[in-house]
Amino acid sequence: MRENFKEIPLLQQREIEAKAMGPLIRAFCREFGEERTYEVVRRTLKEVSRQTGKELSERCGGGLDSLRKNCISRWGEGGAQKSTPKEDSADCCSFDVTYCAFAEIYRELGYGDIGTIISCERDEAFLNGFDENLELVRSKTLMEGGDCCDFCYRRKK
Repeated sequence: MRENFKEIPLLQQREIEAKAMGPLIRAFCREFGEERTYEVVRRTLKEVSRQTGKELSERCGGGLDSLRKNCISRWGEGGAQKSTPKEDSADCCSFDVTYCAFAEIYRELGYGDIGTIISCERDEAFLNGFDENLELVRSKTLMEGGDCCDFCYRRKK
């Protein structure tokens, strides 16, 4: 981190990003159409997330233990998420997120319809940058109307 920069909670960071990106995404949709705009936004945010994961891994090391300590614990800071653990072993970390303040913020700001694109869809790309030997399996999210986000981070077989 740069000198004189203060790390802010991820929830606050995502709110700032949504306030900046949301109006731009809406404007680009009007100008170029939703399909093309969403394609470019997805591709760009996934690359940014992959790079963020890579940089974090270079600072902290990869692996499932590092993911638990340096990432998963941060995502819930300040009550941003409530989760129920399912499995926590050397090869797997799975849990259900039953409350997500990220989803609430996107909805409150009027971007609930694109919250998945600007947030949830970044998760797998981040993990790929963080450690290529890990995978994320998730079949549903609160953002998309599921009863939970069923995260399963595990070593690839």
